[in-house]
Amino acid sequence: MTSPEMKRPPQPDFIIGGAPKCGTTSLHFILDQHPEIAFPTDEVNYFDADDPFNWPDLFFERGGRLDYRDPSPENAETRDWYRAKYAALGDMALLGEDSTRYLFSPMVAHRVKQRLPEAKVIFMLRDPVKRAYSEYWHAMKMMRVTTSFEGALTALPQIVAGSTYAPHLQQWIDVLGRDRVHIVLLEDFKTDRQAVMDGIARFIGVEPFSLEGYELWFNKTSYPGKPKLMQWVNALVGRRVSRLRYMGHMRRDTGLREKLANRLYQFYFHKVNPLLLTADRPPEMKPETARYLSRLLSDRNAGLDALLERDLSEVWSSWSPATPPKDERMAAQ
Repeated sequence: MTSPEMKRPPQPDFIIGGAPKCGTTSLHFILDQHPEIAFPTDEVNYFDADDPFNWPDLFFERGGRLDYRDPSPENAETRDWYRAKYAALGDMALLGEDSTRYLFSPMVAHRVKQRLPEAKVIFMLRDPVKRAYSEYWHAMKMMRVTTSFEGALTALPQIVAGSTYAPHLQQWIDVLGRDRVHIVLLEDFKTDRQAVMDGIARFIGVEPFSLEGYELWFNKTSYPGKPKLMQWVNALVGRRVSRLRYMGHMRRDTGLREKLANRLYQFYFHKVNPLLLTADRPPEMKPETARYLSRLLSDRNAGLDALLERDLSEVWSSWSPATPPKDERMAAQ
């Protein structure tokens, strides 16, 4: 614990910075049960709130003027909102943040370096094709999808960008240094959760702890029984409702408009949406789409083998890099 005379500022010691649909919710859930660790309840999404690529739903046009969330330190409203998230957690040994799109915003690493100079960052990755497909169905559930998966590859560029890990990881390492960045794979997490958690514990600065007695998060995902029907409903009303979710985000004092918008969103999401989400699994991805994404995402992640120092074809079925891993090239010389 931190002594009273060395009282710490209310800010995170470590950040789960991505990637979405890679097991970060499970990681958050486990770490939050540790007696020395605390998180704000939800994803914070502070340092990238003004990035329209990451968060288009945080941008509104009002009377010809742009309304957006400004996370600059000069903005007292958002700065105090962020600090209050951590002040409310009390005197814990370690404070964490869960903001899973930080990985993909090019300015966040620099902002973290400047404003959280000692914070460490954890990234979880998974097979990039499976991650992209998982994000599509999540976006469908969140009422943001109005087209097929193939159509969404261009309509929602975050689906492909969210599976492009290598250049973003390299930037984070270049900005923060390798000792402040820890990378794990969801596939390893599933195979040997204890070993992965031991590594994370050592990285953030707590003694490795047994997971015996810990609850483990198993995200039971439901899917639309009739995808085309849900696409139509989302286009008709769901997409408009989904934007209401963020109207009060990063506001210290939400007004009546934001409160009513949130209530409408909550009603639609919890009462109407479940009527459409009746399947236990999604349809299989079309083989030609899977082949296309396998090549595209392997090429967009060129160099990831070397960055992680492992042969990713051993853990990712979609991995088909244009060039063989470094050790294979050296053996051929």
